Amino acid sequence: MSTYKETLNLPKTDFPMKAGLTAKEPVMLEKWEKEGLYEQIQEARSEAPAYILHDGPPFANGDVHMGTALNKILKDFVVKSRTMMGFRAPFVPGWDCHGLPIEFKVVKESRGLSPVEVRKRSEEYARKFIDIQRAQFRRLGVLGEWEKPYLTLDPTYESEIVRSFGRFVQKDLVYRSKKPVLWSTGAQTALAEAEVEYQDKTSPSIYVKFATEFDGAPASVVIWTTTPWTLPANQAIAVHPRHTYVLADAGALGRVIVAEALLSSFAETAKLETAPTVIRSFKGEEIAGLKAAHPFLDRSSTVYTADFVTLDTGTGCVHIAPGHGEDDYRLGLEHGLSLLSPVDDNGCFTEEVGVPELVGQYVFKANERIIEILAEKQALVARQDYQHSYPHCWRSKTPVIFRAIEQFFIRIDAVREQALKGVDETRWLPHWGRNRIRGTVESRPDWCISRQRTWGVPLPVFYDEAGEPILDPAVIDKVADVIAEKGTNAWFELDDQQWAELVGLPANVSRRNDTLDVWIDSGVSHEAVLRKRKELSFPADLYLEATDQHRGWFQSSLMTSVALNDVPPYRAVLTHGFVVDVDTKKKISKSAQGGYTKPTDADHYVKKYGADLLRLWVSSVNFTDDVPFSEEIFMRLTDAYRRIRNTLRILLANLHDFPKGTTVAPESLTLVDRWVLARLQQVTENCCDAYEKLEFHRVFHQVNQFCAVELSSLYVDITKDRLYCDAASSPRRRATQYVMAQVFEGLCKLLAPILAFTAEEAWSYWNTETSIHLCKFPEKDAALVNDKALVSMEKLLEVRAVISQAVEQAQKAGAISNILEAKVVLTVPSEAVGEMINENAAELEELFILSHIELQPGATLGAVIEKTSQVRCSRCWRHRPDVGVVSEHPELCGRCAEAVSGVTV
Repeated sequence: MSTYKETLNLPKTDFPMKAGLTAKEPVMLEKWEKEGLYEQIQEARSEAPAYILHDGPPFANGDVHMGTALNKILKDFVVKSRTMMGFRAPFVPGWDCHGLPIEFKVVKESRGLSPVEVRKRSEEYARKFIDIQRAQFRRLGVLGEWEKPYLTLDPTYESEIVRSFGRFVQKDLVYRSKKPVLWSTGAQTALAEAEVEYQDKTSPSIYVKFATEFDGAPASVVIWTTTPWTLPANQAIAVHPRHTYVLADAGALGRVIVAEALLSSFAETAKLETAPTVIRSFKGEEIAGLKAAHPFLDRSSTVYTADFVTLDTGTGCVHIAPGHGEDDYRLGLEHGLSLLSPVDDNGCFTEEVGVPELVGQYVFKANERIIEILAEKQALVARQDYQHSYPHCWRSKTPVIFRAIEQFFIRIDAVREQALKGVDETRWLPHWGRNRIRGTVESRPDWCISRQRTWGVPLPVFYDEAGEPILDPAVIDKVADVIAEKGTNAWFELDDQQWAELVGLPANVSRRNDTLDVWIDSGVSHEAVLRKRKELSFPADLYLEATDQHRGWFQSSLMTSVALNDVPPYRAVLTHGFVVDVDTKKKISKSAQGGYTKPTDADHYVKKYGADLLRLWVSSVNFTDDVPFSEEIFMRLTDAYRRIRNTLRILLANLHDFPKGTTVAPESLTLVDRWVLARLQQVTENCCDAYEKLEFHRVFHQVNQFCAVELSSLYVDITKDRLYCDAASSPRRRATQYVMAQVFEGLCKLLAPILAFTAEEAWSYWNTETSIHLCKFPEKDAALVNDKALVSMEKLLEVRAVISQAVEQAQKAGAISNILEAKVVLTVPSEAVGEMINENAAELEELFILSHIELQPGATLGAVIEKTSQVRCSRCWRHRPDVGVVSEHPELCGRCAEAVSGVTV
């Protein structure tokens, strides 16, 4: 027995079952970097058509969390798959280096620093995290130009930002104006829309009377607001011209003017003892020009009409403070109203507030005192707590205010139409991305591009003696030349006279320390990177970021590119969802981890599971939705990974003695061989289509199904007997090995973009001459497409299920101990099933993994199980009628005796 066991062709491979990814992957990474794998790939595709994915730069602070890991791995899937599709797909990673979060951190750690010191420490901080994140991205298996990334703090990049600003000026897109902007009182700077996040807030909701004369008698226009602190800046009241308003007797409140549609809700909120009586009704336009007294300041407010007034809530009469709101500002501009904004950088009232006791108070804290003043003046009708979504600064987490301050802006109306045209010309994946960005572009106000911060690219504007800005493109271009040579620190280190000499301006000019919005920094990467790096080109084929970038980088890139080039910087844009905790559904990111206790750093999971598990996780999800994440998901994924790995391992093990390059005659392929090759063509076609469409989850499901069902459960199991027991070089065994070689190569290549390390490891046991990442995807072989084999196997697998059920019942009854002891009498209908079974009768025992099968005609398909009377072969364990026909091997069947002795029986 032991002698016969040694004659079996058992699987052999050094490719280990245990992955050991956490130990192996760093070694493989070191080898890739030492051998210059990325450079080899670029050289191999140097003559190929280009496919350019432009990296949206992550912010250079903090470790790589799971959301950033999702993003970078998806980009690596794109680059690796496009490379294996035959494209030259360079990847130049970048980092966004300036901005509030870094400056916040630096200033918090060391107070009282000079601007130059703040900048130097900020750069040190950014570069530290660039190195940390670069190592973590590499550890994820992401290949790219890691030694030559683009950094928005590099002088060459900074100079391009300044040159782009000069081109905006040249096109008359830049202007200075005092108007309300989003202002962070926590960070003391203006904010862009993309720097604002919305959080729930409880505000005091108040109804306020503005006294007036109407129809010859006293009355009050009643306004509703959730920002009592803006009342000192009130200049007017807005009503809708076509809505119906009423003058109503409201009992103790006197005569009031409110919108007819809101009269009953107003009465309920005001707790009127009796329903108000309508005296008369009129359209809003009929009271335009009406004067009403400010409730606690010595001035009047005029009623104007405005289409932005709604009847959703309140009274239909809107309090207007032009210094504290976009709609208010536009209405004020139209009617020449004062732009009063009595609030300083810290969000505290200045003397302009007109109420001495309020001076120096923080506006949100002043709400209660203002409400008290209204009550004292008998102008307060009612108050309630109002829960609503309110803008907050994304870094300081403080509520944002609208505050009028002199800033620089880009005229959005000048480029809006072209930007919308660009949106329509771009391919959006998924398709709803188009409507999302279209909506934000349609409604976007002028872009406030100046910031009152230190760590950023300086706003390259000089001022004459009168304080007027000198917006001269030629001067700005000279500033860019200086920055390219000396860096932006020179703006803060050199004095006004030195700068005047450098750019050719009179000695009496001055500078200020405002910086440009950081969304300009990353937004002009199409100029600073795509157009400047020789391996890249403009426009990019793809931008790929999270859904919040419709308001952020997607849009800043679009608006700047349209302004400078009249076209979008991308041909296609792919949007992925946020990583969310599977239990709480809360977003996992650096800016959303308050109170979140579970590990979110990618490095934690890489060290615990290996990078390929993270990559498999990314491939397993439909990333266009929010992506669920939990430790349990990783535990489940280890089963899928193990299944794929073990499939590659058993294929390799069965190929240990297969002469590479061996071809086989088509007639030597059995049905199951033809079937699995046909399935391989389907899997190849579907995976390549999924890669082309950037639908990576389809690749995961295709490969996982193929490994789990067709290969592990069926083909490997069915062919085990022939592989182990046939003569080593028999045509049938070689044909099976040929099939397995095709499957192994195909699977390795299809898996390579996803399981970058595992595919490389497995490939190294098959082909030591080249990396899997230098290969191309397999192509569907039309000669191996076999619909007949697919249909036949589908029907035969139904028969196999019938037999398995009957065998299981026989085992439970004690008639047989295992399936190889069974004699199966298979009743076969005479129609198509029977014909198909008869066509493959010679292969049925192997296909069903049986020793003994007999066919008989019948009306329905069925199986009867008996114990076979045939003797068991001591080598293959099948019960065969020819056991003992070879006298030298009386315990063996003819097939095994031939394999052992080499004598044909």
